[in-house]
This record gives sequence, C-alpha cells and structure tokens, in this order.
Amino acid sequence: MTSRRASIPPTDELFRPTAVPIERLETPPHATPRPARRTPRARSVGAHVPSGRERHDEKITVYCSPEELFELETARLALRADHGLAVDRGRIVREAVALVLADLSAMGEESVLVRRLRDR
Repeated sequence: MTSRRASIPPTDELFRPTAVPIERLETPPHATPRPARRTPRARSVGAHVPSGRERHDEKITVYCSPEELFELETARLALRADHGLAVDRGRIVREAVALVLADLSAMGEESVLVRRLRDR
C-alpha cells in the first residue's frame, strides 16, 4: 500500500489578512476634506439611483422586527415567483431607499417620508 501526502497550500495563502490596510484608510495627500454644508442641497429626482448588483464597500446595520424581516423576505420570494426577479434583500432595501430619497427631494414637506415620520 502506498501512502499519499495531502498537498497543503503555503502559509501565506492560508492566513491572508482580511482587514483593509491602514494606508488605504488614510486620506490621500491630494484629497482635502470638504467643510460641512450648512444649507440643503437641491437635488434632481433622478439623482437617487440605487447601485444595483455590484460590490459594496460601505455597510450599515439596520435592526428590524421579526415581522418586518418576514415581510421583506416575503417580498423577495414574491419578486422571484411572480415577476421572475431573483434579487437579495439588500437590493430591495437599496431600491426602497432610492425611491424614498427621490420622493423626499421632489416633494419635500409633502413627501411620504416626512409625513410618516411626523405621524409617529
């Protein structure tokens, strides 16, 4: 009986750093920080376009109730079953955010977001 040895990758392949190097986090020397804007910026309705299916480097955490998560997952499944759209929950959320922000830009005080937030 002959013995076979398993091929093990080199150590640097097994233990690759996953964090962003510090030099990438620092502001490049040619970039100067902009001062905060004190007046609201006017935006066109078309300015709020969701990013779609691509790699996203920025992340937020959103907490929701079990019912909200269930509704989101139900919507995802309905989009797939009824409309042939295979999308993830993040894509649905980005689309919803784009719609709400476009409505806020276009309608201001009369936007759905302002009305809903005032009612709570």
